Parts: sequence; structure tokens; C-alpha cells
Amino acid sequence: MTVLLLTNSEIERLLSMADCIEVMKEMLIALARGAVHQPLRMIVQPPGAAGLMALMPAYISGQTPAYGLKAIGVFHGNPARGKDAHQGGVLLFSGETGELLALMNASAITAIRTAAVSAVATRALAREDASTLGIIGCGIQARTHLEAMAAVRSLRRARVASLHFEKARRFANEMTPRFAFAIEAVESAEQAVRDADLIVTATTAAQPVIQREWIAPGTHINAVGAYGPQKRELDTATVRASTFFVDRRESALNEAGDYLLAAREAGFGPEHIRGELGELLIGGARGRSSRDELTCFKSMGIAAEDLAAAQFLYRRAAQEGAGRWVDF
Repeated sequence: MTVLLLTNSEIERLLSMADCIEVMKEMLIALARGAVHQPLRMIVQPPGAAGLMALMPAYISGQTPAYGLKAIGVFHGNPARGKDAHQGGVLLFSGETGELLALMNASAITAIRTAAVSAVATRALAREDASTLGIIGCGIQARTHLEAMAAVRSLRRARVASLHFEKARRFANEMTPRFAFAIEAVESAEQAVRDADLIVTATTAAQPVIQREWIAPGTHINAVGAYGPQKRELDTATVRASTFFVDRRESALNEAGDYLLAAREAGFGPEHIRGELGELLIGGARGRSSRDELTCFKSMGIAAEDLAAAQFLYRRAAQEGAGRWVDF
């Protein structure tokens, strides 16, 4: 048996944002049509441990069925050490024989596929003329989301805010040469999102980082950073006022603090979730209906996204002879 090993840099070369957006779109459609089996992730978080471990399995049927498992550690102290907060691997298995086919860097896949799913949501829900982007956070997800938003909308400017202005300034200086539009560091989340028509929240916050009164009519929000039932980036008023979409209902109803805490405080139920992105893509859910409608996509980051990315990477690496193929 031969197993493919793919590193961070190899994944970044083989999996372009444009390609990943299309891969994620097709996976979300497959999910909506029942071609994906995915249990909820399992979280291992021992008392007093520095981080947590998440185990995320999935299965995709079809012409080349496959199993996937992402085992990823989340260590929020890592950025201070110059490391990504997400560390781990994505395992790809044959759906016909169960053989291990590949081990891939999970950090690289997570960074690209998460932003690509937000791009699918933005392309489907944001106004066509959306051009001002506000980003809260300046880590790896902020970087990939800047690229993803620019891939699906003609941006004129982006504003970025962080807990520490100096980090936002460094982010703006680093990213400006890569894009044709202005990227400005601002001192507060409010400054970043006021008058924006696209918003990305990509933080490690446990409490809301934006408030409803800051958000202009017709804005689309991608809420990315918060995970777990007790963490959120959006205040209750924003969630209540928005047309709310998720990548997967079951995950949101069990794990999405942005939805769960707002639902508890405002007294609404699962019907507040308009639909999954895949349902929107196949016409099973209604999207934006007016220019002034506030839309929101709550990203949970599901295992099928990692599996679909791994399948694409496996094929691309085989075509190009990329990566390291080892006997196992």
C-alpha cells in the first residue's frame, strides 16, 4: 500500500482558492442531496489542558467513495509562538477497500476550505455590488478570507481590526501588496464594520465582537471564529435580525454558540435557520430577497469539507506527481 504525504506548502500550491470554492460548492450540494454521512465531531478537552483535540469523521458516496478523518488540535496560545492555532492531519481512506490513501496537513486544508465555504456563502447571499469588507481578526483565517472575498466580489477597500492595533497594522502592511484595493487597519471593530457591506468575524472571542447597531442594511456576515455552544462573535440582536444560514443544521443546533445563545436569549427556535448552504444552492431554501436584507452565514467547519478537499488534493497530486508517496 502506498500513502501520499502532503505538507502545508504543497497543499497551498495544489489547492488554489478558486478551485477550492468550486470543490466546496459541489460538496455542499452533495450534502444537501444526501450523499454525505457525517456524525458530529468529538471534542477531547481534559481539565487543565493547554488545548483541545477534535476528531471529525465523514463519508462521501459517489463514483469514488471515500472516508475521511481530521484529527486536529486547537491551541490558542500558538500564535504567540509563531504557530497556527490549528495543528493536525487529515486522513483519506478508500471507500471501497478502507485502505489509507493519504495523510495531509490539516492546518493548510482548514485555512483554505473554511474561507472557500464563506466565499460560496458570499457569492450566494451578498449583494452583487458589495465592495467594502470589514474583517475582525488578523490571523490565518483573516488572510485566507481576504483572498476568498476578493475572489467572489469586486472589492474597493477592506478594513481590519484586532484586539491590538499593531497586529492589524502589520496585517494591512503585509496584505496590501497582494491586492489591488486599499486595506486599512482601524482601531476598533466598530470602525471596521460600519458602512461595510461584507463582514468577516474570524476571532477567538467568547463574547460578541460586533453589535447590531453598527451594521448597515443589506450587509452579509460570515461568522467564522467562534466554535462551541458557549462562544459567540455576534450579539443576539444581529442573529435575530438576520436571515441565517449554516453549513449543517445538526452541527449548528449542537455546537454553534452564535445561534444557541441568541436563541436562548431571544426565544426563537430552529426555524430561525433559513437553511443549509447546500439547500440554498439546489433551490431548497430561499436566499436574499431585498437589498436591505441582513444575511448571515454561520460557519461551523464540517468534516465533509476536509474530506472533499483531501479528495481533490489526492487527484491533483497524482496528476502532477506531487507530494511524497511512501510504502506503508
